[in-house]
Amino acid sequence: MTIDSSSLLCSKFNNHEKNIRSLKLNGHVGFDTLPDQIVAKNVSDGFTFNVLCLGETGIGKSTLIDTLFNTKFDWESSSHFEPKVRLNKTTYDLQESNVRLKLSIVESVGFGDQIDKEETYKILSDYLDNQFEAYLQEELKIKRNFAILNDTRIHACLYFISPTGHTIKSLDLITMKKIDQKVNIIPIIAKADTIAKNELLKFKQRIMQDLIANQVKIYQFPIDDETVVELNASMNSHLPFAVVGSSDLIKVGNKQVRARQYPWGVVIVDNESHSDFVKLREMFLRTNMYDLIEKTHLKHYELYRRNRLVEMGFADCSSVNGKVLSISETYEAKHTELKAEIQKKEDEIKEAFVAKVKAKEAELKEAEKELHEKFVMLKKQHAEQKERVEEKKRILDEEMKEFQRRKFSLEQSRIHSLGTLKSAKKK
Repeated sequence: MTIDSSSLLCSKFNNHEKNIRSLKLNGHVGFDTLPDQIVAKNVSDGFTFNVLCLGETGIGKSTLIDTLFNTKFDWESSSHFEPKVRLNKTTYDLQESNVRLKLSIVESVGFGDQIDKEETYKILSDYLDNQFEAYLQEELKIKRNFAILNDTRIHACLYFISPTGHTIKSLDLITMKKIDQKVNIIPIIAKADTIAKNELLKFKQRIMQDLIANQVKIYQFPIDDETVVELNASMNSHLPFAVVGSSDLIKVGNKQVRARQYPWGVVIVDNESHSDFVKLREMFLRTNMYDLIEKTHLKHYELYRRNRLVEMGFADCSSVNGKVLSISETYEAKHTELKAEIQKKEDEIKEAFVAKVKAKEAELKEAEKELHEKFVMLKKQHAEQKERVEEKKRILDEEMKEFQRRKFSLEQSRIHSLGTLKSAKKK
């Protein structure tokens, strides 16, 4: 039985991990402060968080983001007459206590307003891929500098669903399906105060049934951490969150609260019996924000990176003729292969070009031959016509001479007659 050397190398790495021994320390060493060191370093560097807000124009994306971060962001006004979907990105520096956050918000403009919506999915998918590609290109450099790299990978997508009360729209289903492998999707029912509570519960159930039936993978709050397993498991059952956003302060009793005022009453944003806003804020910002960032890197970006490296010809433990190749050797082998392929395509293009040139030359020669034959025929016709014209001219000249001769004879006869008549009169 023969064993491939690449398989043997991989198995050695796996066995090495199994052979690690556990030892007991006899006293305090000090590396238990490592978590504190990591926290201090991260707090010093600050954090980056990128959010994509997808939803129809006027559905309340800007208002909800203002409410979530308890501030007023600068938003670009939009209309329902955009020729195609645009993504408007704005970046802000926020600070809470001693923690700095670089927040980038990418908001869709004109989403769902076009008659032909097929380009919508491509624009969103291409944008997410472009952010992954920028990070990957920095990783592939010989001299990398992640310290100055502006990480623009989207960590979370707040997907705003219209509060129709019936079912999720086809556009929403298709869009989420196109991007669920590229970003953490958190579905939200916007303006939930426009639906009755009993209808809202049924609407949530129908949305989840549609997502499951169409195999759309939304973000699930992690349940592998014992400290938040009960909370996250409970919150997963509340998806999609039905939220109400408002930055307006209204006095209710003796307190100023963020709420929406209606003729029939007040909807308080932070009241959990009125909406799921508190649940969304807790899960999105306070409990699972780091998991969203980590999952973007370890799951979505890793999937993109793996697929791109496979496209480039790289593989784990790759080998040629039983010889294990290093990354540089794999690159050289792939480079040689691509060079040969390019040369082959270049030769094919040259052959096709030569064939086209020969075909064109033959076509031009045939056209030239036809033109020459036509020229000879026209020249012959011209000579014949010229000869006929010359003959007609000769005949006309003879007729003119004959006419002049007869005219002269008549004049002489007339003169002679007049002379004879005058002589007769004199006599």
